[in-house]
Amino acid sequence: MGWPSTITPLLPASLPVSCRTVLFIRGSHLTSSPSSSPLFPASRTCNFVSWRFLSQFVQKKAHRVFNSQTEVEDDLSEDACELVSGVELAIGDGDDAVQAYLFKAVKNNNGTGILLLSDIFGFEDSFTRDFAYRVACNGYNVLVPDLFRGDPWARDRPKTLLEKWLARQDPARVTKDIDTSTKWMQDEFVAAGITKKLGLIGFCFGGGRVVDVLARDQSSLFGTGVSFYGTRMDHSAAANVKVPTLFVSGDNDPLCAVNVLREFEKIIGSGSKVVIFEGRGHGFAHRPESPEEDADAEESFVIMKNWLHSHLAISEEMPVS
Repeated sequence: MGWPSTITPLLPASLPVSCRTVLFIRGSHLTSSPSSSPLFPASRTCNFVSWRFLSQFVQKKAHRVFNSQTEVEDDLSEDACELVSGVELAIGDGDDAVQAYLFKAVKNNNGTGILLLSDIFGFEDSFTRDFAYRVACNGYNVLVPDLFRGDPWARDRPKTLLEKWLARQDPARVTKDIDTSTKWMQDEFVAAGITKKLGLIGFCFGGGRVVDVLARDQSSLFGTGVSFYGTRMDHSAAANVKVPTLFVSGDNDPLCAVNVLREFEKIIGSGSKVVIFEGRGHGFAHRPESPEEDADAEESFVIMKNWLHSHLAISEEMPVS
C-alpha cells in the first residue's frame, strides 16, 4: 500500500519508558525549533484520562513537561500506553490539494480507515487532534482533512463575524475536498483490500456534513457514521442515508435541536440511534470544560467506540501493515 514515512516522535530521554512510548510532541508547542514539522499534540492513552488535564498537559512548556515525571506517571497508566504514528499529507494536486493529518495505530491496527471531519476550529485544533489520536489508539487509521483551506475560525475573532466567515466556506468546495479525502481513503484502505468499509465521524460543522456525505455515498464506501452535535444539517438529505448513523448531543445545545435529531433517526432508520446527554451544551464530547463534562465525554467516547466496532465489520484475518 505504500504508507508515507512515519514521523519520529521527539522524546525526552528523562521520561520513563512507559510514557516515552506514547509522548508525541507537537512542534508548535514543545519542540526547540520553530521550523520543526508539526506533528500532533502529546499522545493519549486508550484508557480515559481527564480531557482538561490532557489539554493542559499539551500546553505546558517543554521544561515543565520534562521535569514532571511524577505527574506524568501518576496520570498516564503504563498498561494503557499505545503507539500511534502520524504524518502530514497533501492529498491531490496543485490548487486542489487538501492538507490533512493521518493518525495510524501501530499496535493492534485493525486496518479500518476513519474519516474525521472537524468543527469550525479546523484540523490543527488540539482538541480535534486529541480526539483523533484517541480513536486511532483503539486500532484505527484516522484521516483529518483541512476543511477550511488554512482559514479555520479563530477564537479571538468577534462572534459577529462568524456568519461572514462561514459564507467564505463554499459548500461546493468543502464537498469536493471531502470527496478528495474519501477517494484517498478508498485507494489506501478499501481498494487495497485492507478494509471492507470506512467509518465517518464529525463534530459541529463536520457533524452536519456527516449526513451529507453518507447521503451521497449511499453505503458505497462508508459502513456507518457518527455525528456529534451536527450543525446546519440538510433535512432533505437524511432520506438518502443508507447506513446506521449515531447522533450524539446534549439537550441544552442551541445549535443542534433534539427534536431534529429524533426526526433524522426515524427518517434514516437502519438501526440509527440518538444519544442525548442531559444538561450538556455544544462541544462537550470533544472539548469538555468541567469534571462533569469529562465524565460525559468519556461515556460518549465509549458509546462511539462500541458503535464503530459493531458496524464496521472488522475482519481479524485482514492483513494490516
